[in-house]
Amino acid sequence: MPAEIDVLVVDDEPAFLEALEAGLRREGFRVHPAADGVQALEMFESLNPDLVLLDVMLPKMSGLDVCREVRKTSAVPIIMVSAKGSEIDAVLGLEMGADDYVTKPYRLRELVARMRAVLRRQGGGPAELVVEDDQTIEVSGIVLDLGRHEVRVGGAPVHLPLKEFELLEHLMDNAGRVVPRGSLIDVVWGHDYVGDTKTLDVHIKRLRKRLGEQGSNELITTVRGVGYRFERSG
Repeated sequence: MPAEIDVLVVDDEPAFLEALEAGLRREGFRVHPAADGVQALEMFESLNPDLVLLDVMLPKMSGLDVCREVRKTSAVPIIMVSAKGSEIDAVLGLEMGADDYVTKPYRLRELVARMRAVLRRQGGGPAELVVEDDQTIEVSGIVLDLGRHEVRVGGAPVHLPLKEFELLEHLMDNAGRVVPRGSLIDVVWGHDYVGDTKTLDVHIKRLRKRLGEQGSNELITTVRGVGYRFERSG
C-alpha cells in the first residue's frame, strides 16, 4: 500500500468541499478541509501537509495571501483553484509560487492527475509512491471507463450523453454517500450556472432510464431535500 498523502483542501463552499473531500479520500488521499484563509494557515502550521489545494476566493484572507504566506517558509506543492472567469487570479498565484492551477468546474480525474503530477515533480518522501491513475470506476456491476468514455452494465454497453456521463461519474465517485444537488450542478454545469435546477432532475431521470434498460434503474436513490446517492449493492 502506498503511503497516504496529507492534502490541505481550502474552499468556502460546504457542499463542494464535502463532495471533493469524499472524492479525494476515495483516491487514497488523507484530506484536511479548511473553510477560510485564516483557518488554512493555522492548519498548515500544525499539519505540515504534503500538498495544498487552495481556492482563490476565500473569506478572511484570500487564497493569494495564503499562498504568499506559505511560500515564506515552505516549498510544499500548491495548486490554486479559480472560478470560471477569474483565471487571472490563479495566474497571479503562479507568480507568487503556486505550482499549478485549475479552473472550476473541473473533473475529479483531471484534478487528481494534476495533484499527482506536482507531487512527482516535487520528488522525495511518499509523493514518489503516488503513481497509479486508474481510468475506470466499478461499482454495483457498472463499469465506467473514463479513458474510453464508455459505460457497461453487466457487460452490456450503455451510451450516455456527456452530461449524464459526468453525473454518473460524480455519483459513482461518491458511491454510498449522498451527493448534494448543488454539488452535482457545480461539477456538471459549473458554478456560474443560472438555469432551472430541475435540469438536474431531468438528467437523473434520463440516466435512470438508460441504466434501467439493463436492469439497474434502482441504483440512484433520491434523498429528498438533499440530493442523490449511488447505492453499493452486494
